Amino acid sequence: MKTIMLGNEAVARGLYEAGCRVASSYPGTPSTEVTEELARFDEIKCEWAPNEKVACEVAFGAAVRGARSVCAMKHVGLNVAADPVFTASYCGINAGMVIVVADDPGMHSSQNEQDSRNHAKASKIMMLEPADSDECLRFAKLAFTLSERFDTPVFLRLTTRVAHSRSLVETGERVDNGLKEYVKEPTKYVMAPANAIVKHPVVEQRLLDQRAYAETEALDAGLNKVEYFDKSIGVIASGICYDYAREALGERASYCKLGVDFPLADNLLKEFCAACGTVYVLEELDDFVEEHCKALGLDVIGKDKFPRCGEYSQGMIREIVLGEKAQVLTAAVDVPPRPPALCAGCPHRGLFYALKKLKLTVIGDIGCYTLGASRPLATIDTVLCMGASVSGLHGRNVADPENANRCVAVIGDSTFMHSGITGLVDIAYNASNSVTIILDNSITGMTGHQNNPTNGKNIKGDPALAVDLEALCHAVGIEHVAVVDPYDIAQCESAVRDALALHAPAVIISRRPCALLKTVKHAPPLRVDRDACRSCKMCMQIGCPAIHMRDGRAEIDATQCLGCKICQQVCKFGAIVE
Repeated sequence: MKTIMLGNEAVARGLYEAGCRVASSYPGTPSTEVTEELARFDEIKCEWAPNEKVACEVAFGAAVRGARSVCAMKHVGLNVAADPVFTASYCGINAGMVIVVADDPGMHSSQNEQDSRNHAKASKIMMLEPADSDECLRFAKLAFTLSERFDTPVFLRLTTRVAHSRSLVETGERVDNGLKEYVKEPTKYVMAPANAIVKHPVVEQRLLDQRAYAETEALDAGLNKVEYFDKSIGVIASGICYDYAREALGERASYCKLGVDFPLADNLLKEFCAACGTVYVLEELDDFVEEHCKALGLDVIGKDKFPRCGEYSQGMIREIVLGEKAQVLTAAVDVPPRPPALCAGCPHRGLFYALKKLKLTVIGDIGCYTLGASRPLATIDTVLCMGASVSGLHGRNVADPENANRCVAVIGDSTFMHSGITGLVDIAYNASNSVTIILDNSITGMTGHQNNPTNGKNIKGDPALAVDLEALCHAVGIEHVAVVDPYDIAQCESAVRDALALHAPAVIISRRPCALLKTVKHAPPLRVDRDACRSCKMCMQIGCPAIHMRDGRAEIDATQCLGCKICQQVCKFGAIVE
């Protein structure tokens, strides 16, 4: 059957059709929908894991037992999973194991631009990259076949534009061969030094075999592809860059499309460059293919003409390669910028306002609460990576103990489960004078409301164990654990003052569900008494998108206001009423 599918949805469909039995992931844009779609298939045991390392280890364990498995993550999640990934390359697998990784050129929802092809090369693991939804489905199925053929996990790389665009796919039936037999084989799966040193040459030979596959069979399988039109210009590309080039250049160029990102097909590249005149390597982010081509002695043009940062476009390619500017429609309209902001009624707003009043240094983390760094709240000082707020606060306070009572860390409930717990153990173990604030909004917010181990629901929304955050904090050695309602600014401010005054490890749990959850019942919207309003703009300091100024007075948009009453608490003149 032919249908239109999102790239991530097509990946999930391909994995399903190939007989995937186990899926474990941590949500991260732009990879999240792969696992959400897999959860729709009852034949697949699908789950959210606390982090990508755990997800990868779950998938590896399932594959060794004989079940085809997958874990999906965004590019920075691959950093977290790198430990098991690199060693799984040495072990090999039993049933197929696919690692889906989605890169984010342009940083639409990420803290860096990172090219996961480098991980493939460093871990010596084969990587495939589809260019549209149809290839997403087909490549996902092929990834399992290649994983079992070469006894290795296989990467399937996506980028945002492929993961989140739609195109036509042809679906098929599921083929499930059941569990493969497991044979106890310590020399294969126990990576003690004596076993690992023997496996390294095996991995190197595997790469040679995979390169030979990329040269020949990958062409027959539709992974790599060569299209000759006008040979005066040649283009080497993969993924979305191939689509851009075909649209921009049409038959005025020839194309070497790489579906196998690693290992690269040396002879294929040499033959293509020999057949064409000027050859361009089009690749977003790093010069991965260009560098390889130049190491082969091939004369190609890449990053000396094309940018290393951000996304490419059809217009950019057409202008650089052909010298022709694309005709685009423009409108003389001055559109004001609309930076992202915490939602109206967001439970984090009251706490952040209290932290701002206290003039504290706030070490932030990854999640929707990162928006607390934006004006007018401008509360957060640093954001590094998942879990870094807790351990980063400890490091700051160790370096400057005299000012430890002027600093706090904030971290969401899902991120705390992901990688904040170990940082808190470090604080407790080393008796750090550090206050950690867990922003418990009962969901994984930024990536689209996925359940996590603290909210009592699994990936399908069924009841599950809910981790007791208070008990967990006590268990790792934190004696002072307080719970506050972030809609109560005075309570938040008092709790933070008390915790900082202890000069000892402490945790504050700021607990209120995300305002966007369907299960949350909101109070009626508030309004501004225009006669009482003094235009002091104090209500504007909380950065609520439901509040604006009109004709010199504050005004509340009743269609956005959720009645949280945070603005009412900051108004000194009683102008905000029910």
